[in-house]
Formats: sequence, structure tokens, C-alpha cells
Amino acid sequence: MASSPPPHRPLLSSKLPDIGVSIFSQMTLLAQETGAINLAQGFPDYDPPQELLAALARHATTPGHQQYAPMPGLLRLRAAIAAQVSRLHAGAPAPDPATEITITAGATEALFAVLAAVVRPGDEVVVFEPAYDLYGPAIRLQGGVPRYVRLPAPHFRPDWDAVRRVLTPRTRLVMVNTPHNPSGAVFDASDWAELARLLDGTDILVLSDEVYEHLVFDDAQHLSARQHPLLRERSFVLSSFGKTYHATGWKVGYCIAPPLLSAEVRRVHQFLTFAVSTPTQHALADALETDSTDTHARGLAAFYQAKRDQFRQLLADTGWELLPVPGGYFQLARYAAFSPAGDLAFAETLARDWGVAVVPVSAFYHDNFDEGLVRFCFAKEAATLTAATTRLRR
Repeated sequence: MASSPPPHRPLLSSKLPDIGVSIFSQMTLLAQETGAINLAQGFPDYDPPQELLAALARHATTPGHQQYAPMPGLLRLRAAIAAQVSRLHAGAPAPDPATEITITAGATEALFAVLAAVVRPGDEVVVFEPAYDLYGPAIRLQGGVPRYVRLPAPHFRPDWDAVRRVLTPRTRLVMVNTPHNPSGAVFDASDWAELARLLDGTDILVLSDEVYEHLVFDDAQHLSARQHPLLRERSFVLSSFGKTYHATGWKVGYCIAPPLLSAEVRRVHQFLTFAVSTPTQHALADALETDSTDTHARGLAAFYQAKRDQFRQLLADTGWELLPVPGGYFQLARYAAFSPAGDLAFAETLARDWGVAVVPVSAFYHDNFDEGLVRFCFAKEAATLTAATTRLRR
């Protein structure tokens, strides 16, 4: 008698079965399909500085600049970052370019490398929500357990008692994002002091996502985790040239951490991307070395504040309820005056019927928490913002 065939087994069981295509890709595709103005995905519609583009073109044809860069990044770029950071992070020692700075394929790779380096199965990671949609899946891919703490609207400032309650002996890492995406909320000295108090006497690490570090408005100052003496030795600080130089497609970021922590990041980085584009690193080093007073970085706050103010003024006296924007380049808005629909349905209607693509804020919550908010990106030309708000005012 013939034996029964073995039961069917799937060829692959997904590690992230509940995760589909990113909402940012979805809304950009919808904008392309409908002809909507894309204020959804966070990228500018203008070019990097012309001198930076010229430097990239020059290095792209320089002999020897077409081969692998050193695994941690070009030393001259790391030295230029260290010099700038020492000027901008008052009270903190300059990081050692050799042992404390690692160049990565955008802040995205840096974040993934940090999590892969330090999170083991069963470790818990504290995440403030709303949160960039990478955070939760990247933790889960390491076998970690996200522990979410909700930031209350409209100001999205941490409830430190809620943070204290979520900490356990299994907590390995706290993830911070300042200025915050999507709300623009900014950590101040009291926030860093509270976090340091909670972590004192523990072995809990900090991942501080500071990619919008130069975009802090209304004469406020960005404060880095590195500037708090009790947090510096346990913190990975991430930043991104894509945000700073309007070049998100270049995918160059970096991680600053003490030598022992940087060594662990590099153990992962060398097997994740190994090295980042060599001519691009040289071009960015040129930009930093020739701007010893940080004119470009220091000018970004006023540049983006003007865009924020233009966008808000164009939507003044309408049904849109605009939340405060202390930093970053996103505007959150309530749409209750126009529709009772959920935020995803409203975002789709906005693209199809109004001609403007946005991101529903529920996409920034692991449980799709929906309080009737959408996110606009105002990192756009003045003409783009005018055209979009003309449609929104209808």
C-alpha cells in the first residue's frame, strides 16, 4: 500500500506576517496614480547645494574614488563630523573619529545595526509612539519586544511616570527621536534629566535618533543625548546627511557612540553594508571642511521655519486644526471639520478627490491608534506649498 504524502509545508514562514508595504511608499504611489501633490513622503522637492553637487561630480571621476571606502567610513569625513559636533554640542567632548563615529547607509542602517548589535531575543525596547514605522519591525527582527509609551497630543511630550512603569529587568534599550517624527516635538534639558534619572544604576542603553537635529524653531536649541554627562556613555546618537543637505536619496548617515558601543555597531555594519559610497563621502567631507562656521547647518532652522510658517499661514482661517511644530519638517493637522472618516480613509480621499497626498498618523502606531490626524511634509518649494494649500482650502 502506498504511503501517504507528507503534509504540505510552506516554503517560507514570514518573520513579519503583519507588515505590508510602508505607508510612505503607498501614499507616494497613490500620488503618482492620481496626480496628487505629494506632501506625504518626507523628502524635499529641491536639490542639495550646488557646491555639494559639484563636489560629488568631481569625486565621481577622481581616480581611486570608485572603490570601497574603509568599513567605518572615510577618516576625513569622520574627522569633519567630529569637528562639527564639537562646535555644535556644547558641553560634550568631541567624539574620537577613529573609535566613536561610523558612517552608515543612511540613519536607517545605523538604527538597524544598533538594534542588531545589542538586542537579543526576549529583550525589551521602549518606543515612544507615534513612532517612525521602522522602529517596531526592526526590534522584532532581532527577537526583541517593543514596549510602547504613547506621547499625548497635541504636544507629544513624554509622560516620565509612564516610562518608569514600563521599565523592567528585561529592558535593554530606550529609543528616543528628537526632533520627533511625525510631531516635531523636541526634547529639552528636563527631558534628558528625567531619562538619565530613570536609567541611573541600570545597564539600559539609549538610541537617540537625531536626524532632524538642525531643524529646531522659534529660537530653541537642539540638545543631544551626548550633551548629558550621565547619558553620553550609554547612548548611540544617529544623524543623517540626507536631511541636512536635502539629499535623502544619497543615503549617508552616521552613528556616534563611545568606543565599546561603536565597536559593536561596526561588527554588524561590516556584514550589513560594509562601506558607504566613496565619492559621496568625499563630497560630504568637502562640504563640512569648507564650512568651518557651520553656516549651512545653522541656517537650516530659519530656512525650514519659514516654510512651516508659510504653510500654516496658507491654511489659516480654514477648518484645518494645525498642531504646534517645534521642529522637523512635518505638520500634523486634524481634519474633523471635513470628515468623520478614519485617517487612512480620509488620506485616500484627500489624494483622490482633493489632489494632495498625506500620511495618516495611525501608521505611526503599532495598533493603528487613530485620533483623526494626518501628516503633511512642508519641505517643499514655496510654489508647491501654495499649489497644495490652494487645493486644501477648497
